[in-house]
Amino acid sequence: MRSFLAKLMLAFSLMLMPIAANAEGNKPGLFVNLTTDDTWAAAKAIMFAHQKSLKNGHPTAIWMNVRAVYLADKKRPSHVHGLMAEHGTSIQDMLQNFLSDGGVVIMCGACSKAAGLTKADYIDGVQMGSAELVGGWLFDPNVKTLGW
Repeated sequence: MRSFLAKLMLAFSLMLMPIAANAEGNKPGLFVNLTTDDTWAAAKAIMFAHQKSLKNGHPTAIWMNVRAVYLADKKRPSHVHGLMAEHGTSIQDMLQNFLSDGGVVIMCGACSKAAGLTKADYIDGVQMGSAELVGGWLFDPNVKTLGW
């Protein structure tokens, strides 16, 4: 029985090992916790995650929860404040570019359900969150968390 429990614990710990496991030269990763559907704040968070973290070789994930789940809804156009508006870049465009460059976008399942959204409503490439997926980033000692 002890052997079984030890194997089970090992399997569980391996499952929670860093998804961001520094496949890119042992650089630390970034987990952005985005909770708002305010497009100004969201644009800054996505731009920071993409330009300052991911493009510098850091594994990077954006966890969209609470009202942020609305921003990845492909049926909902988004307004972008400030300099981003000059380029005609929407939040969905920014997320697609982030995903195309290897970033990870995770949706909170409970928040999605509360918002009446499913995976089919989201832009391509978005992953639905689970305790294992989010925990793999959040509890990785090589990943920093930044709230927005």
